[in-house]
Parts: sequence; C-alpha cells; structure tokens
Amino acid sequence: MSENEFHNVSQQVQMPAILNKVVAQHPYPLLFATVSGAHLYGFPSPDSDFDLRGVHILPVKSLLALDHDNDTVSSMKIEDGYELDLVTHDIRKFFLMLLKKNGYVLEQLFSPLVVHSTLEHAELKDIAYGCVTKFHSHHYLGFAQTQWRLFVKEQELRVKPLLYVYRVLLTGIHLMRTGVIEANLVTLNQEFGLPYIDELVECKKGGEHQTVSIDLQFHESEFVRLRALLEDEAARSILDDRPNGKPALDELLVRCRLKYDHRL
Repeated sequence: MSENEFHNVSQQVQMPAILNKVVAQHPYPLLFATVSGAHLYGFPSPDSDFDLRGVHILPVKSLLALDHDNDTVSSMKIEDGYELDLVTHDIRKFFLMLLKKNGYVLEQLFSPLVVHSTLEHAELKDIAYGCVTKFHSHHYLGFAQTQWRLFVKEQELRVKPLLYVYRVLLTGIHLMRTGVIEANLVTLNQEFGLPYIDELVECKKGGEHQTVSIDLQFHESEFVRLRALLEDEAARSILDDRPNGKPALDELLVRCRLKYDHRL
C-alpha cells in the first residue's frame, strides 16, 4: 500500500474553521501547523480537543538577547465550542528534536491534517526522511509501555489508553518496515487486520473517559506480542543507525531565519 493510500482515511477528518483563526493569531511566522492527537490517530470522540502542533520562527533580534523564553508557545482555550490545545516550537528547537529519536515531532510534521503550510514545510518533510532511524523504535516501545501501565492501573478500564497502546505499536512497526510515518490507527489496521480494533474505536466514540469491558488477559498477550514484533522489526530494519539530515536542516534553518525575519 502506498503512502498516499495510507493517508486516505486520515484526510477524511473535517477540521473546523476556528483552527485557521487560531493559527492566524500566532505571534510569530509559522513554518507549518497541523492537527495531532485523537483526530490524527483515527479515534476522536465528540469531546476530543483539537491538538494544534507546529513550528514558529523567532526573530533574529530576540535570539541575540540575554533571555528569550519563546522557544515554545502554548495555549489552551475554548472557542466556538471547540477545545483548542496549541503548542509550537521555534524552528531550531524543532530541528534538534528531529535529530533525536522523537516520534512525536515526526508525526506532527507528516500529519495530513494541515492547517497552515509553506514551501519550506514540504522541503522539511523531504529532509526529515533522512532523520528517521531504527532507534525511533525506542520511542514507540517506551510510549506503549507507559500507556499500558496507565490502562491497567485504573479501577475502571478506559478505552483511550488501550487505543494508544495499539496505535503507537502499529505506528512503530510500520515505520521500521517502511520508513514512513503513519499515525492513524484505522488506516494502519488495513495492513494489520486486528479484528478487535474497530470495536475499540467505536467504543471510544462514547467519550474521552469511556470505559470498556474486555478480556484483559487477551489484550495483555496482544501487547506483549506486538511489542516483541516491534523489537524484531527494529532489529531487521534497513533504516540507518544515525540521522543524516543535519547539514540540510542547518541550511534550511538559516534560510528561514533570514526569509521570515523581516515580517516582524
């Protein structure tokens, strides 16, 4: 299945116009802004917030000062009935995170739910493929372990953390096999064909705190099986051991600083 085919399900999400307004009000020029969270992962519920993520570009002048605290800009608000969670990082900070085994920033960058884009956004995605390594598997293994612990420690089992467990494991396995980021669980399951995913996704439509009645022993065995599969896929992956995109990121960083600085 091609990358475009994988993204077909993700692109069906309807994004409210308020997202464009929030992005337009950002205090700094944006390289891109996309939607992450449950809407990207393929299991939003009516009470899910919209997680806006992106990259902003601080002015050169502010970088020369003794103190600057705008490497990360974040806000949470409710507008037009939507809960909006905005987090953007300065371009340098984001690029440094790309050079580490950070699956979050890759998913934000490659999210097909685009609110704002630039020519440099497309260029950055091309460069970022060179930043993907087999060691990104550690991010997904760690994230899955954390979500499993959150899931089993609750007296009433919620479906959301269980869906996160499966989402991150399948994303990681797919990444190790193909080098392509796919964060939508419903789309991923077209490849993996896990018979219980659709039922769990349907259950999640009941709300962010929706509980679920399941065979815990079965799902624990599935967690262990998929975790082992991710480890095996990482061991045999042809992905590089180290990112090779640093020179291109450095050049793009300087070029964007100069291009967008005059707009402030």
